Amino acid sequence: MENRQALRKATELLAERLASPEQVSTWNLAHGWWPQSLARGALGVALLHIERARTGCASWQRVHDWLACAAHDGVLGGPESHLFYGAPALAFALQATADRPGRYARALDTLDQHVAATVRSRLKKAHARIDRGELPALSEFDAIRGLSGMAAMLMRREVHADLARDMCAYLVRLTEPIKNDGELLPGWWSDLAPSGTRTTDFPGGHANNGMAHGIGGPLAALALGMLHGITAPGQSEAIERICSWLDRWQCQGAAGPWWPYWITRERLRTGEPGAGPSRPSWCYGAAGLARAQQLAALALHDTARQRRAEDALLCAVTDQGQLDQIVDASLCHGFAGLIHLTRLMEADAISPGLPQAVPNLVQRLLPARPESLSESLLAPRSGPVDIGLLEGAAGVALALHSARTGTAGTAAWNACFLIN
Repeated sequence: MENRQALRKATELLAERLASPEQVSTWNLAHGWWPQSLARGALGVALLHIERARTGCASWQRVHDWLACAAHDGVLGGPESHLFYGAPALAFALQATADRPGRYARALDTLDQHVAATVRSRLKKAHARIDRGELPALSEFDAIRGLSGMAAMLMRREVHADLARDMCAYLVRLTEPIKNDGELLPGWWSDLAPSGTRTTDFPGGHANNGMAHGIGGPLAALALGMLHGITAPGQSEAIERICSWLDRWQCQGAAGPWWPYWITRERLRTGEPGAGPSRPSWCYGAAGLARAQQLAALALHDTARQRRAEDALLCAVTDQGQLDQIVDASLCHGFAGLIHLTRLMEADAISPGLPQAVPNLVQRLLPARPESLSESLLAPRSGPVDIGLLEGAAGVALALHSARTGTAGTAAWNACFLIN
């Protein structure tokens, strides 16, 4: 079967299994039933149906059913909400229905007010923390729970243009060095472990190099801001500071460049990056950081860095040793994410080779009949299933759909991953 046919069939099977929120809510779900979750619940599935409806592959009625399900019991706002949960997550999903102007305008206007209030409150706390000279929690700034992720949503709405610039101003401050216990550290250094908790395994904290929870998110957000004309004083210098940090910790393996997932105090003092390369993925590893650096290079018109970023991804997706570390299908850290990132970077690339890497990635995701993928994701013989965007079936189906239709670069859901 041709790749395109296999992609279409696999996508349709997954979408059909995820057709009805009433039915899906009764399944044995890995993370329980989370209607307002973009990562794990109904809003992630809604994004799948939105993208299929936008491209004429499905009806808008399914979109409405899943959005109505998400909003049925009210929407969480305030400090516990973020891009992947609550009011901001619902607002992001409604923004993705832009092909249906006016349909959800009133709801989106109301959500805009709640989102703006939440962002202003969080920005005020973040600036106060910096003023006190304290180190941040990852959840202050990261792509999943933090202000980098919220920035991606604000940049898509003209009504939030001024607030998006305020967000860029905060991210600029985040990159400025900070002194702690007599050591000069990057401003995003957290005194917590990567889990967001304080543990004895990370004395003195760490600097996180991931896209999901580390400095990759702010780098991508600052670059996307510049590419969309949303800037604050010092933004290009902030991008260069982050890139210089990544250059400092770039390692050269037999198969190409890689970056350690995080730097501890001990590694900072010794200059030793630790063992690697590890799994190349969006959340951590070469693939996500390659896209963030490609975006940074495009924002700064730095063709040398752009070539290095594209070469880093090409090495990661053609090295069997690194690919063998990928053990699932997901967008977050699986083959669906690699396929989508490769397609995105290919569209902007000035270096050759990325298109030729895609068929092998598709083959790894769909090694047999298309039915086997939907069966493995949504009809396992034992154990719960994951319907979500980050690690589950909705995210896999979105990547397959974009690969088949050639819409990787125009997909509205890219923004929540800070990749376009």
